[in-house]
Amino acid sequence: MWTFAWPWLLIFLPMPWLVRRVLPPASVERGAALVAPPGSPLADLASSRAGRTARVPRLALLWLVWTLAVFAAARPQWVGDAVAIPITGRDLLLAVDLSGSMEEQDFQLEGRWVNRLVATKAVADDFIERRVGDRIGLILFGREAYLQAPLTFDRETVRTLLDEAVIGLAGKETAIGDAIGLAIRTLDDAGIEQGRRVLILLTDGANTAGAVDPLKAAELAARRGVVIYTVGIGADALTVRSLFGLRQINPSADLDEKTLTQIAELTGGRYFRARDTEEFAEIYAILDELEPAETEASGYRPVKELFFWPLAAAVLIVLAAAASEAAIAAFRRRAAATTSSEAAYG
Repeated sequence: MWTFAWPWLLIFLPMPWLVRRVLPPASVERGAALVAPPGSPLADLASSRAGRTARVPRLALLWLVWTLAVFAAARPQWVGDAVAIPITGRDLLLAVDLSGSMEEQDFQLEGRWVNRLVATKAVADDFIERRVGDRIGLILFGREAYLQAPLTFDRETVRTLLDEAVIGLAGKETAIGDAIGLAIRTLDDAGIEQGRRVLILLTDGANTAGAVDPLKAAELAARRGVVIYTVGIGADALTVRSLFGLRQINPSADLDEKTLTQIAELTGGRYFRARDTEEFAEIYAILDELEPAETEASGYRPVKELFFWPLAAAVLIVLAAAASEAAIAAFRRRAAATTSSEAAYG
């Protein structure tokens, strides 16, 4: 159906009629550019013009323009059928490590070597995009932990904030315990019910900073009903060139898999290992299968604005009328000049 957003503006529709009834009519002769003496050829032309000015079609045209303008001001809208929005009831916090070790380029993306943060963003973007109906939040941590995006249905904003994150933004060290503590506080402040709290922690190192021990934070998370899924980032082997030729190194030697596994087990979660982008994608596919809490679906009615149609019609009518008046005025000037010349030369 269609309706008006501001229907009260329709009370202005009869205003021209009221003005016409209250104010005296304007004299046709007032402000004339040329006053012709009685009996001259120009007098007939002037009287003919006055007659045409008073014709009903011109007044009806003005009424039409006014009506269209008032309709446009009242904002006509088309309200569609109700559309259901699925809400899973799942609330996810992503905690992403921005420490200095994330600069290690041991991931391949589209045939080129990229650092760990770029690979994390690439896979996490798709993961966030698929979370239709979930509330998602974002925590960035290094030496400090910061809540970059509170829990929200606005997945595009969360993706944008993650894409804008840079290594070292929160410091070069790694405060895993502080990140977990911030996640617990964020979920508590949001009033999330038990059984609906999920934290996905992505890091490539060990806890080297912060005031909170990661295992103590995990125990608190377990008591608060927060399930933590930990993801260890980094390749196991990387071939590098040195003075003695090619050699293999382990770029993930600093990854504390034992602590990450304990954090996940304490909270009823699971530890994942992401050695390349394919494993990263598989991890997110598994996380996609988390069972949501049952909630009712909400709905909304799509609204389409239609005000531009009557507004455009009014503008076109005014432009057409102005062009017509200009053409008629030019014709009259040529007719008056011809009549004057004929009268002068007899």
